[in-house]
Amino acid sequence: MANHKSALKRIRANNRKRLENRYYAKTMRNSLRDIRLVSEKAEAQKRLPSVISLIDKLAKKGIIHKNKAANLKSGLMKKVNQL
Repeated sequence: MANHKSALKRIRANNRKRLENRYYAKTMRNSLRDIRLVSEKAEAQKRLPSVISLIDKLAKKGIIHKNKAANLKSGLMKKVNQL
């Protein structure tokens, strides 16, 4: 257990940030799943900008790695273009 007041504060802050990061990462995974299940090209193209924006925001915040973000966006683009 932490012995300093500042260490206890860091533990609390880290727990808050961890929960927020889990929420945003799960939201991204759900949106990826939803867009992958779409079978119409027009609908997928309509949803694509919002999903890409979400992925970019998470990469900027450091919740996901920038290379992972690039791989997700690339795969998404391929999927939408194949429809």
